[in-house]
Amino acid sequence: MDIIVQNINGEWQASYGDKTWPCAIGKNGTIAAKEKIEGDGKTPLGAWEILKVLYRADPISLEERATINKDLDIYPLCQRDGWCDESEDPYYNQAVIIPYTSRFEHLWREQENTYDLIAILKHNTDPVIPSRGSAVFLHIAKPGLTPTEGCVALERKDLLELLSLLNDKPKVSIKE
Repeated sequence: MDIIVQNINGEWQASYGDKTWPCAIGKNGTIAAKEKIEGDGKTPLGAWEILKVLYRADPISLEERATINKDLDIYPLCQRDGWCDESEDPYYNQAVIIPYTSRFEHLWREQENTYDLIAILKHNTDPVIPSRGSAVFLHIAKPGLTPTEGCVALERKDLLELLSLLNDKPKVSIKE
């Protein structure tokens, strides 16, 4: 069973089984995956496997981590974790260690909690196509479910609940 992300009556929601949670998507809406461009602020349509889950051990407690589905690969973040978003770099759309010579996103964030818990989605990974979009994650939403740069975001408690309910390794299916 997949996690379904879709717009219902003008509101974005994520659902799994009989549970539904409000969510945020890219600030510029959705786009067909083959038309996705790095930095366009759009969420790619399609079904994306969860590759792994990353978490910060300081805000995400051991008890909370223990609730996450055991079929998911889960790893702690450290302060030197980054994600390359430089299209021409050989490590584009991959984890990197900071300091790094090309453009990257910090995964360990001090000023906001959006990346305290991240499910990395298998978008533009096999093969990685330059400029086709990087760092498409399922992560914690900013207050008020502010739109993202292209990810799917849920409130912290909702994301933890969702990750605890999953069977096997479902896909996140983003629909128009």
